[in-house]
Order: sequence, then C-alpha cells, then structure tokens
Amino acid sequence: MSEPRKRKSAADRRAEIVQTAIRLSARIGPDRVTTQHLADEVGVTQPAIFRHFATKGDIWLAVGDHIVAEMNGLQKNGTGNAEADPHGELQRVVGHHFVHISEQPAIPAILYSRELQAESVVLREKFSDVLDQRRLALAGIIRIGQARGVHRSDLVAEDAAQLIAEAVQGLSMRWLLDGCTYDLADAGPRVLAPLFDAFRA
Repeated sequence: MSEPRKRKSAADRRAEIVQTAIRLSARIGPDRVTTQHLADEVGVTQPAIFRHFATKGDIWLAVGDHIVAEMNGLQKNGTGNAEADPHGELQRVVGHHFVHISEQPAIPAILYSRELQAESVVLREKFSDVLDQRRLALAGIIRIGQARGVHRSDLVAEDAAQLIAEAVQGLSMRWLLDGCTYDLADAGPRVLAPLFDAFRA
C-alpha cells in the first residue's frame, strides 16, 4: 500500500505558489499569469490558491517581497572588497547581478512590468526602492574608486551608476526576448567591459 501524500504546510504552499508565479513569468510573461495557471502548475484547485492569498495582487506582493529579499541579499554580499579594488569590485557586483538574473530569468520581466506596477502602488514603490538601493551601492563603489584615483574624477558617480543599471536592464531584457539562448552571465560582463574601462582614471 502506498504512503498517503503528505500535506504541505500553509507556509510551504505559499512559497510554492510564489516560486511558481516567478517560473511562469519567465515562460509566458508576468502579465499573462492567471490564478488558474498557478493552480494547474501547483496541482491544486483555483479556490485553494485563494485560501493562501486573498487576491491575485497579494500573490504579486509576495513575489515582490521574495525578489526584493534576494536582491538585498545580493547587494549586502557584493561590496566587501571595494576599498582594496574598487574597479574589480564594480565589475564583480555587476557580474553577480547577471548571474542572479540568469538563474531567475523572470526577474527583469517582473521588475519592469508596467502592468503589474500600474495595478499596485505598493509593488511599484517596493521595486523602485530596491533599484534605487542598487544604484546607490554602485555609486558608492565608484566614489571609492575616485577617492583612490582608480576612477575618473570628472565622473558623476550617480550618473555612472545609473548608466550601469540601465545597461544591465537592457541586456537582461534583450536576453529574455531572445529566449535566454546564450549565457548572460558571460555575455553581460563582456559587453559592459568597455563601459567599465571608460570609467578608469
């Protein structure tokens, strides 16, 4: 006689729904994900989805919390060597972002979805804050490089950081549109290498 299937805890089921929403976003786009899609993928009924999340908007807020937590963790682990080698650290941090996106292809699609953010001010502010933090962290590394004579003194650190952030976004979205058919973790840093070199003193 087969063992009865163990029922998942509410927390585990919520986490599974969030991960499924992220995975489906990479496959069909976040704007097309429905609660029926989620139910089918998770293997539950649609009402079961709503037992864990009162609304579809609540699902996306949970997805947003998950993405923000991951990005914050990435940021905290990414600036440890700025004093010793600011230029190398700048490249390393950006390289980590490309690795993270290559492992979670839905991230750029979710972060920059106009439809999702138009429907939720809270989600828009959540994503805006984490992207601002990323830019500030990059600007901080550039300023350290300027203080050490590694980066050009005429650079406006915030503008340079914004340029990097927009380049990462553009390359990531293009990679997604191309069907993730090449190694973004390799291509991203390679394409941005001339930009980084232009920052050198």
